[in-house]
Amino acid sequence: MKPTLSLRMSQQLTMTPQLQQAIKLLQLSTLDLQQEIQSALESNPMLELEDDQEDMSQGDTQHQDGISTGQDDYTAGEKPTDFSEPDLYTNTDNGSDEISDAPSETIPDDLGVDSSWDDVYQHATNGTAPNNGGDDDGYFDNQNATTDSLQSHLLWQLNLTPMSDRDHAIALSIIDATNSDGYISDDWNELFSGLEQDLSTAEDPLELDEAEAVLHRLQQFDPVGCCARDLSDCLLAQLRQLPENTPLIKEAMNVVTHYLQFLGNRDYATLMRRARLKEPQLKAIIALVQTLTPKPGAIIADSPPEYVIPDVLVSKDPKTGRWLVELNPEIAPKIRIHSAYAGMVKRADNSADNTFLRDNLQEARWFIKSLQSRNETLLKVATRIVEHQKAFFENGPEAMQPLVLNVIAEAVEMHESTISRVTTQKYMHTPQGIFELKYFFSSHVNTISGGECSSVAIRSIIKKMVAEENTKKPLSDSRIAQLLEDMGVQIARRTIAKYREALNIPPSNERKQLV
Repeated sequence: MKPTLSLRMSQQLTMTPQLQQAIKLLQLSTLDLQQEIQSALESNPMLELEDDQEDMSQGDTQHQDGISTGQDDYTAGEKPTDFSEPDLYTNTDNGSDEISDAPSETIPDDLGVDSSWDDVYQHATNGTAPNNGGDDDGYFDNQNATTDSLQSHLLWQLNLTPMSDRDHAIALSIIDATNSDGYISDDWNELFSGLEQDLSTAEDPLELDEAEAVLHRLQQFDPVGCCARDLSDCLLAQLRQLPENTPLIKEAMNVVTHYLQFLGNRDYATLMRRARLKEPQLKAIIALVQTLTPKPGAIIADSPPEYVIPDVLVSKDPKTGRWLVELNPEIAPKIRIHSAYAGMVKRADNSADNTFLRDNLQEARWFIKSLQSRNETLLKVATRIVEHQKAFFENGPEAMQPLVLNVIAEAVEMHESTISRVTTQKYMHTPQGIFELKYFFSSHVNTISGGECSSVAIRSIIKKMVAEENTKKPLSDSRIAQLLEDMGVQIARRTIAKYREALNIPPSNERKQLV
């Protein structure tokens, strides 16, 4: 075939850099958005943070599109807009400015020779402890947070405990084999075999009793029960630390040592028969065992708390009874164009410096516009969700209505993929609690009357049924399905089991308790 050249005209959709940036910002979570804004501030000299004092002098005057008096200023709020329904109302006016009332520090000019900074600083702050974070909650978390691992915590106690070199080597091996939950991850017999090969001598072989004596000593370290071989060993070590006059302490040790399997399976009849216990005694023993810690290592190796910052705030106006929807003004810092640098841009100048400033100015305007578009889309989608799920905000999860992405997409005239990006990792603060926007989208189950019921509402009903059931005769999945059918909801037993597992509700045989 002979090669030839030809011209052809065609149309195709091309994503501009501005559209790519807008889509990227739209799907970012609150923390990722803050990092993206901080990165833009560091890389683009045309962007700067708004000064709170200057904002207060301007009075926070805003246009409908969320832009303040300056053309390139960006704020998180918008002008209030009305719903089509008379009882819904959107409000995103961020008219509250906080004035810092930090105490002024007075440091004397002349300090004594023997005076220390702590003495002067405490005097200047009226004896209050400094808070570098500026937040009482953060200061509390920093004081109670721990960064030590369980192994380091046990090694610190081991170094303070007098032991022989041989026992110290055994303890080091046991601590090294202990996981973050406080259990020995290796098999105890294999661990002892390795210790026997390393520490035994012809004159003094290592005995199993010697290794177990070191193990029991380590189990008395804080937290009590660590370095345990199994759950029974962990609970037994904690029971040994209780006073001898504790009621039913010996019976509890017997149950934990020999009949822990029946206790875990809630086979109380077999447990009472084999342990020769009466029902009041078993009930007291169960209450005693429940005070113990099954994973003592988690107390030390605790992860720092993770906080969810809501993007949207929903509240009800007590006067009008209408729901107010507003963006959280604290989700992102306020940025604007640097007026001094923007004034240095010259139109007719094509020098390298002027081109650099002009390009950064254009990028800054695109970035601010993308942030504005993100907030407008987020507010618009949240508004429609509140409008559709008004029964949920009034009566709770049991009144949740079925909702799919296509319904909101048609309401706001956007594509479903855009709605999916908006509702991912975005949270809404409501009187019912903090929920991800994805929470309000749920499938439906047909009712006997021909209507539809939300799966979220069904899960809420199941949770309520389990909470009110007779713990001595808990409801089975079949019984729950029958009760829902009596309420007009036709649902299969396997679907009940799926919803129950999603709610972290154990089966009926594991929920059985003594009354």
